[in-house]
Amino acid sequence: MNTQNFRTATLHAGDDKVKQKIKVLLVDDERHIRMLMNKVMTSMNLEVVAEAANGHEAVEMYRTHKPHMVFLDINMPGMDGQEALKQIKSEYPDAFIIMLTSLSAMDIVTECLDLGAANYIRKDTPLNELKGYVKESWDDYIAYMKGKKNAD
Repeated sequence: MNTQNFRTATLHAGDDKVKQKIKVLLVDDERHIRMLMNKVMTSMNLEVVAEAANGHEAVEMYRTHKPHMVFLDINMPGMDGQEALKQIKSEYPDAFIIMLTSLSAMDIVTECLDLGAANYIRKDTPLNELKGYVKESWDDYIAYMKGKKNAD
C-alpha cells in the first residue's frame, strides 16, 4: 500500500460518523498548475471538489464546498493568497491550508505560516516529495485536531 495515499475522512454528522473522501480546493492563477495538482491529488485518493484562479474565488469556493484541504497559491492577481488565507482563517479557524509558491521570499512564507497555514510547498518540489509533505502535514493536522477535541 502506498503510504502517501489517503483513505477517507471520518466526519461527524450529529451522532453519526460518515466516511467520505477528503475534499480538496485548488487555488492557483496558472491553469497548468491546477491541472498538475489535480492529477497529484487524484493519485493520492483525494477528491478535488473545486478550483479557483484567485483569492476572491478561493474564499467563495471555500464557503460553498467547505473542503477538508486547500492548496493556495501565494502570488495571484487581484486578491493574493495571503489575503485569502486571512479571510478563510477568520471565518474557519480550523481550515487546513497549504500554501503553494514559486517564490523564494521566506518572509512572505513565514507570514503565511504565522497566519495559520499548515505548511507551504514550492511549486518545483518533486512529486514524491510533494506527496510526502501533503501526507505529513495532514497527519500533523489530524493529530492537532484530535488533541484540540480532547482538550474541549
